[in-house]
Amino acid sequence: MTLPALRCRGVEKRFGDFTALAGVDLEVAPGEIVALLGPNGAGKTTLIGCITGLSRPTAGRIEVFGYDVASDFRTARRLVGLVPQEINFDPFFTPREALRIKSGLMGVPPDPAHCDALLRTFALWDKRDAYTRNLSGGMKRRLLVAKALVHRPKLLFLDEPTAGVDVELRRELWDEVRRLRDAGTTIVLTTHYLEEAEALADRIAVLRRGELIVAESAEAMLARGEGRSLEEIFVELVQEPEPVS
Repeated sequence: MTLPALRCRGVEKRFGDFTALAGVDLEVAPGEIVALLGPNGAGKTTLIGCITGLSRPTAGRIEVFGYDVASDFRTARRLVGLVPQEINFDPFFTPREALRIKSGLMGVPPDPAHCDALLRTFALWDKRDAYTRNLSGGMKRRLLVAKALVHRPKLLFLDEPTAGVDVELRRELWDEVRRLRDAGTTIVLTTHYLEEAEALADRIAVLRRGELIVAESAEAMLARGEGRSLEEIFVELVQEPEPVS
């Protein structure tokens, strides 16, 4: 049997009395693109943090290609790439230096040819020796993706990768996501753009107040929506249930 790229079982995360994740069960197949949707505060970034080692779950088990992210942390972490929401760089490194430093942090032997190929792929070659503080916002976003790919991860997390970017760059990133999937990379992305989820994802998973309430294809979601748009279905899904009197 083929191991899931990602398996979450009963994942909980509590901060004092606040429950950010409430027993999440989710599996992602190798080569699949899953869009993780939900309103702000639903637990999307918290779940990604637990999977990628940025946060420790309070309960439950998470495996990446069969490796437990707690007991097999180093192996699991090297299989994962993360593009965070925030643009975070040392302003005094160049894009070329940033990629080589990230390689070292991930325990990967230096591969200048691979780093240069990523710079070309993401249209950063002409700025390879410029300080990152001098890059445009779109270039910084592309560099984040290149950094996440420098160690050739098998599972890639994109946390709102197109937030605040223009339409042209959004389409370019969509094309790159498809190319990565076609090359065998499994992808989980969070987004507030429903058209992005519909265009890219094989399945859509929806979180509400830390609970996974649905995980199915956009087609299946639309089919049971009785002619309503994906946006209308999503809004209904994330509405708070009426209190029981």
